[in-house]
Parts: sequence; C-alpha cells; structure tokens
Amino acid sequence: MVPEAGMQDVLAELQRLRARVPLLTGALAASTDGLIVAQDTPGIEAEGIAALTAAALGVAIRMTDATGRGGFRELLIRGGDGYIATYAAGSAAVLTLLAEDRINVGRLHLEGRRSSARIGEFVDAAQERADRPVPPPRPAQSGTLPRRPTPDTT
Repeated sequence: MVPEAGMQDVLAELQRLRARVPLLTGALAASTDGLIVAQDTPGIEAEGIAALTAAALGVAIRMTDATGRGGFRELLIRGGDGYIATYAAGSAAVLTLLAEDRINVGRLHLEGRRSSARIGEFVDAAQERADRPVPPPRPAQSGTLPRRPTPDTT
C-alpha cells in the first residue's frame, strides 16, 4: 500500500486533472491488485471500480502478451453514455478516468497519459521509501551507561 504522504500527492493530481478536463466525471488511482490509492469519484462506489479495474487490467495484460504488443499501457472502453479509460501508472498502480460521451478522446488520452506518469512517479517513490529498511537503533557504547543527574545535597 502507498504511505499517506504518497496518497495526498496522488489525490492532488487527480483533483488537478479533473479541474483541467471538465468532462471528466471521476478519477481513481488504484494498485494493480485493486486497492484504492486515491479517488475523486463523486457519486460512484470507488471500491467496486478499483476491483473491476484490476480485473480488466489482468485481461488487458494477457491480451498484450498473447498478441506480442508489449507491456500494458492503456485501455479505453466506450459505453452508451461515456468512456472509461485506464492507464498504467508506474510499476504498481493504474489511473482510471470516467468521462462524459462528449469528451474529446484525444484530450482525454493526452491528459490521462500525463497524469498517469506523474501518479506513477508518486506511487513508485512512496513505495521505494516504504520498502527501504529502517536502520536499527544504535547501541550504547559497551561498558558505559548514560549519566544520571545526581541530586543536589547542599
């Protein structure tokens, strides 16, 4: 999971993205196993979308492998009332965007790719910091104890 500091950076990026692209109705960053990293999805159950994103990601990865198209980059789904776009975001996360049917798909891709790159950097850096081992406490010098203050007897 991503440490809290990393999640705040990701949430800020999602909010900036939604401000830049008004026809987005939701934005969600999730781990590749379907856990929410951060979300800005008013009126939508984000946990379910994150889980479905992980399932779709699994199929998309198998498709790119089976067809020799290289590693997964993005997935676009068009429904009757809009789009769902999912982008790889670093080594351990994905960005899923929900958009109205009227959106310019080129702009959706442009902004989605830029944001997914930034989110990937945040998530990967936070994960690296979390995985870094914590150094053990330094032992006291052998044979010496810390000095205790002595009571004043005068």
